Amino acid sequence: MVEIRIDYEGQLRCKAQHMPSHTSIETDAPTDNQGRGESFSPTDLVATALGSCMATMIGITAQHKSIDVRGMRIAVQKEISADLPRRIGKLSVEVFMPLSESHPDKKIFQSSALSCPVQHSIHPDIEVNFTWHWRPDSVSPSSPQGAGWAGLG
Repeated sequence: MVEIRIDYEGQLRCKAQHMPSHTSIETDAPTDNQGRGESFSPTDLVATALGSCMATMIGITAQHKSIDVRGMRIAVQKEISADLPRRIGKLSVEVFMPLSESHPDKKIFQSSALSCPVQHSIHPDIEVNFTWHWRPDSVSPSSPQGAGWAGLG
């Protein structure tokens, strides 16, 4: 069990501390919900958790297979529903992989990302869409274009 301690600091801002490491982050209410939007909102953290969980699962798979996936990027767009109660209505996830689309472990990486615990914890009423971008087969990771191919540029 891990304890997260949250202290309300006023003006719709909270400080959350991960007790095992004493690392802390702040949250702020978004501007569309009476806040200043100066930090992650609580619902932003849900989107962050999904993306970082997927990246971690891909990273674990890559480590087991001795495959370098540095440069992988995951972008998550969060949309709040228009109806009440206020909630996350949609998460759109884009995964930018620094491996070619023809990589023999492509499906294993996709499966590992989708097996992340956060993905399995998201309420089924939240629409979640995934788009995968793979480094073009014609671009070598060591070529000048490899470091900045269109998906990661």
